[in-house]
Amino acid sequence: MAKTIKETLLGTLVHGEEILQEIDILRTISEDKISSEDPATVRLKGLHPKELHFVVSAVYDTGKNAKIFRLSSKDGYLPPFEAGQYLNIFTEIDGVRTSRPYSISSSPRQRAYYEITVARTVNGFVSDYMLDHVKTGDEFTASRPAGVFHYQPVFHSKKMLMLGGGSGITPFMSMIREVLEAGLDRDMILLYGCRNAEAALFHDQLTSLSETFSNFKYYLVVSDEDAIWDGERGFITAERIKKLCPDYLERTAYICGPEIMNQFCVDQLHELGFAQKNIRREMFGAAKDITKEVGWPADLTGSEVFKITINNEQVIEGRANEPVLTALERSGIRVNVCCRSGECSLCRVQLVSGKVFLSKGMMLRKADEKYGYIHSCKSYPISDISILL
Repeated sequence: MAKTIKETLLGTLVHGEEILQEIDILRTISEDKISSEDPATVRLKGLHPKELHFVVSAVYDTGKNAKIFRLSSKDGYLPPFEAGQYLNIFTEIDGVRTSRPYSISSSPRQRAYYEITVARTVNGFVSDYMLDHVKTGDEFTASRPAGVFHYQPVFHSKKMLMLGGGSGITPFMSMIREVLEAGLDRDMILLYGCRNAEAALFHDQLTSLSETFSNFKYYLVVSDEDAIWDGERGFITAERIKKLCPDYLERTAYICGPEIMNQFCVDQLHELGFAQKNIRREMFGAAKDITKEVGWPADLTGSEVFKITINNEQVIEGRANEPVLTALERSGIRVNVCCRSGECSLCRVQLVSGKVFLSKGMMLRKADEKYGYIHSCKSYPISDISILL
């Protein structure tokens, strides 16, 4: 094997050949091995480990059916992230190992800890566990920060239009904190839709920030007709966007919230003339009721139970109104997963036979379609199916 320039130069030194032999030995037997990998790869592995180990160092009750969990590293290091990214938190509940993605709501300008904000959802398997049982000192494993819902300086305008709903405020908190705390040159307008002011997370803090900083404006939009509120009422419509953000076409729009609100806002932005490239969306998890989605088979109620054959060996049951991923997890079968929203593609499985309903928002590649791969997080069995993991 040809020698590298470094090895050639070392060989010219006194005892150079001995040094080279010692390096070879260290590469193979030392506990402190000298890596033969590319230095950039080694550096990146250290900065972005595949798995993070957390301890809950604090829990804050918002009083709004949501809690803020402060996560500190057990290993003494937290990798950098972009404001708007999320963590996929793994947990085991009643023998079922599962995970959920939660946006980091703390600023990326400090990494002494991460904070996530968890709001209770109807029939929320994981959210109920987090809010009712997790306490200071508990430990979690998570994926490294992930997601593309963040400011991209090459393509995005420095003027940002943020449209949030419910717990979808969490990634915006990270963005807002970074911009305002670091004095970044960006202008932000946030329209936040909630049922009432009492349910609005971070409302007092956002109000204070809006009053303090000239490059941030915050508007709470309350939808309940009988709610006590003297501000904006109704929904985040095209007319309301025009009223509160006159220079809307100069901005990049970011949307995060419940699926129904998410699609509604996209339609309103299109009505205003927004190009699709100027709209960024964040989607979390599966549809609340897949049977209401356009294209769902009219002859299925969602309560049907079908057989799922795995690797031609194991057979489990899967309900029509739940993703294949949920059926796998309930049966103790571990699948690599991150976003649970049809974007990251980590949970792909190969559909060998049978039919599934593919929820909207799934980002299948041409190779997936050609070879029959589906994202198990957004695929619903509508007949007996056979899959390969």
